[in-house]
Amino acid sequence: MSVNSPGYPYSLCLNALCDPDAAYGPDQAGVISDDGYRAAMASIGTWPGYNPTPLVRLDGVAAAAGIGAVYYKDESGRFGLGSFKALGGSYAVARLLVARVEAETGDTGVTVEDLLAGRHEDIVSRITVCCATDGNHGRSVAWGAQMFGCDCVIFIHQTVSDGRKTAIENFGARVIRTAGNYDDSVREAQQTASAEGWFVVSDTSYDGYMDVPRDVMAGYTVMAQETIDQLPPEQPATHLFLQTGVGGMAAAIVARFWQVFEGRRPRTVLVDPEHAACWVASLTAGRPTAIDGDLDTIMAGLACGEVSLLAWKILAPAVSAAMAVSDDAAADCMSLLADGRFGDGPLVAGESAVAGLAGLLAAAGDTDARAKLGLDENSRVVLFGTEGDTDPDVYARIVGRSAAAVRGA
Repeated sequence: MSVNSPGYPYSLCLNALCDPDAAYGPDQAGVISDDGYRAAMASIGTWPGYNPTPLVRLDGVAAAAGIGAVYYKDESGRFGLGSFKALGGSYAVARLLVARVEAETGDTGVTVEDLLAGRHEDIVSRITVCCATDGNHGRSVAWGAQMFGCDCVIFIHQTVSDGRKTAIENFGARVIRTAGNYDDSVREAQQTASAEGWFVVSDTSYDGYMDVPRDVMAGYTVMAQETIDQLPPEQPATHLFLQTGVGGMAAAIVARFWQVFEGRRPRTVLVDPEHAACWVASLTAGRPTAIDGDLDTIMAGLACGEVSLLAWKILAPAVSAAMAVSDDAAADCMSLLADGRFGDGPLVAGESAVAGLAGLLAAAGDTDARAKLGLDENSRVVLFGTEGDTDPDVYARIVGRSAAAVRGA
């Protein structure tokens, strides 16, 4: 099979900590359990507007990459928020509110349906949730707060676009812009919450803060199980290429595939922007390693300098490698999908949705990387298109036309 993959620049770190035969053990189940997935599915499956998002087969991309199949999980329509994050932050808000109502009433049978019906409005309306965000997680938390009836404050750092700020405000949240990068905004959100008596709903974990990120990741497992159910059972995935950031989404995907397929789980490659490649740094060092600086990248949702400690417990022993790709590669992949460059139908994919695709095409176009990652004509790769045009102006500027025009094509 010939290869017509773009020659994107990249860096690659093989993971010396990976054990492909390892069982899904207590350390991993302590982060994401099978019961955690089932609870998330039971809750999210009842929310207004829930439907599985489509899994799109990209035969043209697969042919260009010289592999057997590429599947793209298109999250651009999730709950109307345009991002997979709708599954995580809002689910964690629901779990937090149920716990607070139960603590105040002594009733251990409070449900999400009770919240949606406004049965505990007197308690819920006095609660404020908050978080730091690059955009999509904050939108999910704000949406969940609006849906379930509590107040919400979102912290964004200096490079988050005004379009993403406005999108969060449209769900009724108050938005505070902070100095510094994403990791600085995480710290300011925690400090302010401690002073004000608010509740942080973060998608990253750190020392002393683990329970809520577990709930966020449990929400993401719904997307993973949908994907497993949509794949041809006779041809399971051989590879996952996952954009990573702090690692919550990637850990949820890997966890669910690991739980279902055990020793037959797909080989996983993590992909991040070259200026925010904390997983390359961490796997190279063999321990969680923070990177400093402005972390500036068009892949705004991946502009993270510190890995989630919970995600580390799942990803460190499970993934084969980590990659870093350029902003130019991401921009080209957005256009590639919008144009249907290799003969596939047009897809709207935002900046952070395409890092996995950029990593795949970079590796597929390099003989050495193909060999190291086991990519060949029989490989079946799953990508997660984690967002659509969550900032329409940025999307149009990069692709050269609006998402509506792409969809219309």
